[in-house]
Amino acid sequence: MQEKIIVIDFGGQYNQLVARRVRECNVYCEIYSYRTDIAKIKEMQPKGIILTGGPNSCYEPGAPGCTKELFEIGVPVLGLCYGAQLMMHVLGGRVEKAPVREYGKTELYVDSSAELFKDVPEDTICWMSHFDYISETAPGFGIIAHTDNCPVAAAHYPEKGLYAIQFHPEVLHTVYGTKMLYNFVRNICGCSGDWHMDSFAAEKIKEIREKVGDGRVLLALSGGVDSSVAAGLLSRAIGKQLTCVFVDHGLLRKNEGDEVEAVFGEHGQFDLNFIRVNAAERYYDKLKGVTEPEKKRKIIGEEFIRVFEEEAKKIGAVDYLAQGTIYPDVVESGLGGESAVIKSHHNVGGLPDYVDFKEIIEPLRNLFKDEVRKVGMELGLPDNLVYRQPFPGPGLGIRIIGEVTAEKVRIVQDADYIYREEIDKAGLSRSIGQYFAALTNMRSVGVMGDERTYDYAVALRAVNTVDFMTAEAAEIPFEVLQTVMSRIINEVRGVNRVFYDLTSKPPGTIEFE
Repeated sequence: MQEKIIVIDFGGQYNQLVARRVRECNVYCEIYSYRTDIAKIKEMQPKGIILTGGPNSCYEPGAPGCTKELFEIGVPVLGLCYGAQLMMHVLGGRVEKAPVREYGKTELYVDSSAELFKDVPEDTICWMSHFDYISETAPGFGIIAHTDNCPVAAAHYPEKGLYAIQFHPEVLHTVYGTKMLYNFVRNICGCSGDWHMDSFAAEKIKEIREKVGDGRVLLALSGGVDSSVAAGLLSRAIGKQLTCVFVDHGLLRKNEGDEVEAVFGEHGQFDLNFIRVNAAERYYDKLKGVTEPEKKRKIIGEEFIRVFEEEAKKIGAVDYLAQGTIYPDVVESGLGGESAVIKSHHNVGGLPDYVDFKEIIEPLRNLFKDEVRKVGMELGLPDNLVYRQPFPGPGLGIRIIGEVTAEKVRIVQDADYIYREEIDKAGLSRSIGQYFAALTNMRSVGVMGDERTYDYAVALRAVNTVDFMTAEAAEIPFEVLQTVMSRIINEVRGVNRVFYDLTSKPPGTIEFE
């Protein structure tokens, strides 16, 4: 039994980030909706509970809430932002519209003698985001932090293990936020910190081996980090009892199909059955004339299912279907927390009903991406696979604005390859959250070799982000961008302009479609 902290989700955008920060303290953590029955929460025997932020006002009728019983389970409870206001509201304090709304980096003054703020400077910076404020604390609570505009930035009732923070300690803008969460989960909740990734692979391999026995497992291998790590784990556990079907839809990055085959194919490092289906022409035919982004996504997703189905029929009945589902997939499908369904194209929720199997195996279901990468390194997967850039399920289909053609795929593959190569040469590959080239649907006049051209414009995207919920354009040195621009225009046929996208998220998205 792992020590466990439960994060109760009230619809806040940072719920996954809270859980990740707790795990960084080597404490296992799971997210549950505020609708979760109190009896189930007690049954899980958590060492502590964290209430997340949320977009509502806790005093309005129908707002997400909880009963007083949640604060009487006998374990410490930490309320963050909305969670802090809800704690006060339920326990007899007062919450109302703030005379001055706080948003962004704010100077915070804390009582460093409070256990929650141990080793935190009395004057520090936090990240605020609230319309409402705690105008009166609940009986028994003492104020332990304030800002110029927020008289109750934090409060506690240590005898009952109750703590309320108005700001967001989980985001990096709160300078000592991780320390505050560490103080809560390790010192206040008394967690020993026994959640370590170095033992995960060995334990999971043993678990898979016991579960599968002499059964057969089928895995759809996309070549992304998640499915590749899942394939590595399963292979180490059951060897040739695993069959991986890799559908190359022709929308991968340059050379990526061959790289996946080099790792998992006949001459790779894993003992498994590998089937590669080269379906590029089939996809291009289906996408001909289609320009609407969501329609492209659906065609690519549905065609993948059709191809996978055909291969599965050739293999025959299997005992288990494996998937590279990770914890954000679970949460974003509305299965783990309170979040609405965010993605229209990923594993969870799209389970195939056409393959003859007994059960689903999702060995990475409880892990965040950074934890998945650690497992990949432990399994001996190549660095370039484990740390490859995030890549959407529909692939280059949504990095090509408008109709997808073989010619456009070639252009964006070549441009993206050059961009990634130069970013790597400049030593920036690990310091930028995500970067890639996309092909706009814009064509413009240019001059090359004394001749007029009428070619495409490529857009370069690079963002820094903590949680992929918000992002800022990365500040890449101008000389690096100049080199990328020059190489793309000189080496990629069909391109005569290169743009750098400065848009943050929001209002833009990280991907183009």
